[in-house]
Amino acid sequence: VQLQASGGGLVQAGGSLRLSCAASGRTFGSYAMNWFRQAPGKEREFVGAIIWSGGTTYYADSVKGRFTISRDNAKMTVYLQMNSLKPEDTAVYYCAAGRVGRRNEMDYWGQGTQVTVSS
Repeated sequence: VQLQASGGGLVQAGGSLRLSCAASGRTFGSYAMNWFRQAPGKEREFVGAIIWSGGTTYYADSVKGRFTISRDNAKMTVYLQMNSLKPEDTAVYYCAAGRVGRRNEMDYWGQGTQVTVSS
């Protein structure tokens, strides 16, 4: 099983980026596909999640209204569309499969992709 995160980069404040998480090796049915992020010196925090089968989404308050999670079943890919980016969104972003938001209970993790937002 593999989760491959991509799409990070450097963007100015107010800009947008779209991250992708390509899944392979199994079907994820009722799994939640989560996005977490970790800034230097901080704990890894929950950003949002989507239930693979039903499409229900969940977001942390800090990103609600700015970030959108979606999925493409045919491509086995989950997306994190990030708009109105702020310098405090700078972090390594990870995708993970498991229960919604349960950082220590994820079954699978991707390798992370760096997002840097300049002021």
